[in-house]
Amino acid sequence: MDDSRIETLAVGHGEDPGETHRGDVVSPIHLASTFALPELDADLSLEDVDPADGQFLYSRLNNPTRHALEQRLAALEGGDHGFAFASGTSAIATAAMACVEPGDHVVAFDDLYAGTRRMFETLLRDRFDVDVSFVDATDPENVADALRPETTLVWMETPTNPLLKLCDVEAIADLAHDAGARLGVDNTFLSPYFQRPLELGADVVAHSTTKYLNGHSDSVGGALVTSDDAFAEEVGFLQQVGLGNVLAPFDAYLVLRGTKTLAPRMRDHEANALAIAEHLESRDEVEAVHYPGLESHPQHDLARIQQSGYGGIFSFELAGDLQDAKRFLEALEEFSLAVSVGGVESLVELPAAMTHEPIPKAEREAQGITDTLVRMSVGIEHVDDLVRDLERGFDAMQRAPANR
Repeated sequence: MDDSRIETLAVGHGEDPGETHRGDVVSPIHLASTFALPELDADLSLEDVDPADGQFLYSRLNNPTRHALEQRLAALEGGDHGFAFASGTSAIATAAMACVEPGDHVVAFDDLYAGTRRMFETLLRDRFDVDVSFVDATDPENVADALRPETTLVWMETPTNPLLKLCDVEAIADLAHDAGARLGVDNTFLSPYFQRPLELGADVVAHSTTKYLNGHSDSVGGALVTSDDAFAEEVGFLQQVGLGNVLAPFDAYLVLRGTKTLAPRMRDHEANALAIAEHLESRDEVEAVHYPGLESHPQHDLARIQQSGYGGIFSFELAGDLQDAKRFLEALEEFSLAVSVGGVESLVELPAAMTHEPIPKAEREAQGITDTLVRMSVGIEHVDDLVRDLERGFDAMQRAPANR
């Protein structure tokens, strides 16, 4: 394994100019759907076609551009095997299907991204007869209490979406392994620059490459990284044969390009996010800010231990009601009102009316997702311009009619 630092791996790992015989310093976009064989070999099998040796047969099975990206993703997370998918949801679904059979049991964080939670409920539970327990994993004892003999997968996000809760990956890995289950961690919100779950004991790491790994809001994709050979074999079968769910060559190129600037982007995202989170804490219009980089966050100490930084995403509670939140959001000019996170541009959304709207209101509120909870993905613009934009929002709230 390449022991270079992450900044170096992000720039060049997986792209060897010598492999193309033309000296390309950027991996070409290989659009070919099929590849000619040098000769007919009656004994040739899929297992004999090794991309590591420059051998390719059919792009669903493997593609040179995707292969370069998968090598880089594995290196960034410190794993042995990387897989690139058409979306983050498809990556997580593949990881789950590689672990469960009908009658099995999954333990998952109760503050998962709404799309992941719905997939676990409607696909695993309702269609595959896999029981799913959602628990408050901020306390590892809740995970321990939920484990059963039939538990085969524990699935975590840290930080979570949208409340930025953390879980102790190392402690939960020990619990999962003692129970004979695998631990998966969605690392999308921090990227491998700020957190490496495999080093903390996780068996598989998932990403929506749409977010920080690509970083420019122009590609949708997902990834899994693992060092578990048996699990990797099952994932590879599902990716290439069982489901055929692979990342297209052009999107693989875009993510490869995006990772080259991962380190400086993440540093700027974090610096801006911390400054804005601190500013919001000082405002009377804000009741709470959920950002692990603040000392006020209840898990700030855990963040300092298992993360090397705090990322560029946080959420906060506006004082008032839904109409106040609407006025605030619609007055912003630098922050675009849009779902997704992790791009160079700043985005803001209202989970109760956007990403988490499909969850019943009572269930949302029980999870802490109120009508005035705002999620913010802070970009790399100048922080003073972003703070000035927030003042526009607060001014709009203050101009609200008194007798509404």
